[in-house]
Amino acid sequence: MTLPIDEQRLWNRHMTMAQIGATPKGGVNRQALSPEDVQARQLLTSWARELGFTVSTDEIGNLFVRREGSESHAAPVLTGSHLDSQPTGGKFDGAYGVLAGFEALQAIHETGVATKRPLEVVAWVNEEGSRFQPGCTGSLIFSGKARLDDLLAHVDPAGIKFGDALQDSLKALPDIARRSTGFDVDTYIEAHIEQGPRLEAEGLPIGIVTGIQGMHRYSVEVVGEEAHAGTAPLKTRKDALKAAAEMVGALEEVMADDTDTVRFTVGRFEVSPGSPNTVPGRVFFTIDFRHPIQETIDRLTARIEPVCRAHARGCQVVVTQISATSPVHFGTNTIDAIRQQAANLGLPHMDLFSGAGHDAGHLASVCPAGMVFVPCEKGISHNEVENARPADLAAGAQVLASFLLERANR
Repeated sequence: MTLPIDEQRLWNRHMTMAQIGATPKGGVNRQALSPEDVQARQLLTSWARELGFTVSTDEIGNLFVRREGSESHAAPVLTGSHLDSQPTGGKFDGAYGVLAGFEALQAIHETGVATKRPLEVVAWVNEEGSRFQPGCTGSLIFSGKARLDDLLAHVDPAGIKFGDALQDSLKALPDIARRSTGFDVDTYIEAHIEQGPRLEAEGLPIGIVTGIQGMHRYSVEVVGEEAHAGTAPLKTRKDALKAAAEMVGALEEVMADDTDTVRFTVGRFEVSPGSPNTVPGRVFFTIDFRHPIQETIDRLTARIEPVCRAHARGCQVVVTQISATSPVHFGTNTIDAIRQQAANLGLPHMDLFSGAGHDAGHLASVCPAGMVFVPCEKGISHNEVENARPADLAAGAQVLASFLLERANR
């Protein structure tokens, strides 16, 4: 059956959600566990309660919206994504997966169709990792890949502890029921904008995601010695900035790849003390490395620390691995089931391997998991001008709803 996905309602919810943390250029700044992130969760909670759905949260702050099934003790079919954003993020990254899942629940609810298994929509905590690292914190802990106690002392750039921000967030939603972290899930499916250009280039509304490339993140601290810019001889300086710049340049050469498959990014670069007439004494920078083949990941990431030390210019160097995620290949049964729903709906589609990391990658370790992509304009994401077409968002929600209904009644 074709479920009544309401394209305009889905679009309106995106525009309403985007008002929370709105930026002058049309994007959002709704970083994890910020007041804006809390407001977004409160808004989703209010929408859920208007429809009679139940809402709960766990110790890490993952938020769950539930439509009950006739077999209430059965493992639920779960969908969702995240509501947190980059500092200069777009309206659709993450939010689309939550709102498309919510639209699917509402469409199923409006038909009056009962499902055997409960259906749930989740808003995972701190997927982006822009404020607190590692990213995908909520799904990491849910899937048992990390322990909450090990992350509580992590701090954001302002020195705020993750544990303190988490408690403030939970206190802002005092009337929401608590549940255990890491319950059984029958199947997880996540809808997302592609964050790349292929679907738009091919003129296709749906991407069937077959897997997610591996990702390693590192921090590098370079400690030199502050000195007077006018009096300290160049040959005796321990200039942390020059050392760090050489490290990044050398790593760029190591990561050179004629196939353009390697993804190497230095996304944060902090120089101290930041005075124009003082030789920099400390630099902190981050490395984000991604590739779909584990052997290549192991070979190239093993070069990071030796290369940094080789270009230290007399400075101290500390390289710390923040996170390591292996490539994920979704199960063929789930991929085939999603593909079949797209075909049943007459929606043209293609298979894609995701370059970006997603919560679905962690859920795949505890249950069958899959993803649906929809196009975004020019493939632009993590950018305030990020955009998507209402019709494409609705098409992805249609595939999502059909898959959820089929899975919940197996």
